[in-house]
Amino acid sequence: AVNTHVKNNGTFKVNKEGLDPEEIELELIDYGAEEVFEEDENLVISGKFENYGSLQKAIEEELKLEIVESGLERIPTVLKKLTPEQVADVEKLLEKIEDDEDVQNVYHNMDEEGE
Repeated sequence: AVNTHVKNNGTFKVNKEGLDPEEIELELIDYGAEEVFEEDENLVISGKFENYGSLQKAIEEELKLEIVESGLERIPTVLKKLTPEQVADVEKLLEKIEDDEDVQNVYHNMDEEGE
């Protein structure tokens, strides 16, 4: 079954030193880049997961940038508003799940702005 409430993005992080995010976005838009933004010392390049391969190739071979980190990001397209009590319960549950050493990633669709 396909979950239509989640958007799968491929994300890549490269060292931002000496890079202009707008210029990188223009260079990679034809390869499927949808968003380029700064995060700490990195530049994050994000696009649909089906463009993952072409984006990776363009970053490494066309722009000659070293990828620091890459992976799949699951972004909810439908957010759920919760009461403050529900938010507290979900946050406790998420904390317990994240504390498990076997858990690699945790995703949720809680509307965090409504807290």
